[in-house]
Amino acid sequence: MFFSRKVITEDDLVDLYGKVALVTGGNTGIGYATIELFLARKGAKVYMASRNKEKAQKAIEEIEAELRKSDGEGESSKGSIHWLKLDLSDPRSVKEIGTEFLAKEERLDILVNNASHAAYGPFKLNKDGLLDIMVVNHISHFVLTETLLPLLKRTAALKDSDVRIVNVSSAAHAGVKPESFIGKESLNKQYGESVTGYINTYGNSKLANLLHIKNLQNRLNAESAGITCLALHPGTVMTEGSGDLLNSIPFIGWILKTCIGPLVFVSWKQGAMTSAFAAAGKEVAAERKRYEGVYLVPMAKIAEPSSYAKDERLQRELYETTVEVLEDIGVVF
Repeated sequence: MFFSRKVITEDDLVDLYGKVALVTGGNTGIGYATIELFLARKGAKVYMASRNKEKAQKAIEEIEAELRKSDGEGESSKGSIHWLKLDLSDPRSVKEIGTEFLAKEERLDILVNNASHAAYGPFKLNKDGLLDIMVVNHISHFVLTETLLPLLKRTAALKDSDVRIVNVSSAAHAGVKPESFIGKESLNKQYGESVTGYINTYGNSKLANLLHIKNLQNRLNAESAGITCLALHPGTVMTEGSGDLLNSIPFIGWILKTCIGPLVFVSWKQGAMTSAFAAAGKEVAAERKRYEGVYLVPMAKIAEPSSYAKDERLQRELYETTVEVLEDIGVVF
């Protein structure tokens, strides 16, 4: 990239008419903006995958109203949005929903693993003895991706296809230095009951997003699948989770949120720009090899993740351990 981008607009994206996209956690925040401002406006049929039907339907109605407003009078030229019930706290349910989606749709061009458990603890072990934040941020997205891979591969085999898998990670991944990802306890590692500890535990799950996408790209390349996998840091975005985290710091948190927050945090729209570029950027389509397995930072720039994210041993260990813990709870691919 020979210049520094300041924004991503619709003009930077490919047309998505006739294409199908799935975005997790799209009823608020970055996911909402990714759907409303970019993917639907470019003509895609978008599935908003989230747990709460009422919140999802309200978000869809709001997005549809905005799309109609931008079209003016006459028939809408934009895409469509559909709710897909998805509970990322339960990998078994995710496998079931993914399997149902395979029977529902004939293609899937874009998968954006966007939803995230906030960097705000305390974190807990679920009924399967797995850390809740790692389940939501990594394990269930792993399940969704692996379940949908047959459909993604079939779509990639079609003429003029441009299939992409995007993991929304975080710069917080660089704050952790795991020795290994061998065994269940490596997924359950916590870094203490403090704000810094919570952020590092969150960062560990976001490192998993990067390790997953790089391992996935290598596996797909070995099959000549023709799918582009990308991970990204969206920027420091003020979401409900980041607000809760700041609120947890007595007094100073209020100052940070109220006085410094507007100078540091970016809007949902700005946060969604790098996601939209990863999912549908023209430049990615034109230079697929260059973008395979990369890590993007605002504004849609290729960057170097931590050395741990690039460690092929850790990538392999995480893949094998994730498969093992899923097999233990009856989720098999």
